[in-house]
Amino acid sequence: MGADTAESVEIRNALVRLRRTTRLPVAFGGLMEAGRQQMRISELSGTATSALRAVSVTSGNGLGGKAVVLVRPCAVTDYSSSRQISHEYDAPVVAEGLRSVVAVPVVVRHRVRGVLYGALRTAHPLGDRPLSAAVEAARDVERALVVREEARTLASEVASGARWEQVREAHAALRALAPRIADPSLRAELLDACELLTVDASSVGVRPTPREVDVLACVAAGATNAGAAERLGVTAETVKGYLRSAMRKLGARTRGEAVVAARRAGWLP
Repeated sequence: MGADTAESVEIRNALVRLRRTTRLPVAFGGLMEAGRQQMRISELSGTATSALRAVSVTSGNGLGGKAVVLVRPCAVTDYSSSRQISHEYDAPVVAEGLRSVVAVPVVVRHRVRGVLYGALRTAHPLGDRPLSAAVEAARDVERALVVREEARTLASEVASGARWEQVREAHAALRALAPRIADPSLRAELLDACELLTVDASSVGVRPTPREVDVLACVAAGATNAGAAERLGVTAETVKGYLRSAMRKLGARTRGEAVVAARRAGWLP
C-alpha cells in the first residue's frame, strides 16, 4: 500500500474500480512528485511482485512518461518490444510479467498530476472497453482532486478571513487603549504599531484625524455610539461628531458604508 494521503487513497480506489470494470489483472499508478518532472508509482493492485513499487517515471520516458508529455492515453501491445516508447523501465515491467499496457494521465487544471496504468500479462491488444474504463477511472481521480483542492482553498480563505477579523478587533482595541496611556512616547509607539495594521494611505487626499480613526475602529468592531464612547472615554455626542466628520470625508451615507470606505482608503485594516 502507498502512503495514506487523501490523494493516494483516490488513486488506490480508482485502480480497484479499473480492475473490477475491465477485468484487467493488474493496475498501478501514482502522482507526480512536487516540483519535479517525474511520477512515482506508489499504488499497486493485482501485482504479483513489488518490482514496480516506488519506480520513478520521468516525463517522456517509457509509456507513462509519454502519456505525461502528450497529455493523453497511450497504449502498447507488447511493452518490452514496442518501438513506440523508450525502454528505461523494462526490467520492472518484465519482472512483473506485463505485456499489454495502457497509461492514462490524470490532468487537473491543465496540469498532469499523476498516471494510471492497466495491464495484461499477455500480448493481446487492449480493446475499447478497457481503454474507456481506464480513462473514466482517471477522470474520477481528477474530479476528486479538484474537489479536494477547492475545499482546501475555501478552508484557507475562511481561516484567513477569521484571522483578519482578529486583526481588526486588535486594531480597534489598541486605538481605544492609546488615549489612556500617559507616557507620550509610549502612546506614539502604540499608534505607530496600529499604523502597521493598515495599508499606506499617504496618497489619499483627505486624511482623518486620530479620533475619527478611533471611532471608525470601534464602529468596525461592532460598537454602538454609546459603546464607542465608553471605550474611548468620551461622550456619545462626541462620538457622533467624529463619525459624521469621517463620513463626510469618505462620502459615506451610513455607518456601514463608512467602515467599508475607510478600509478601502487604508484608514482601517
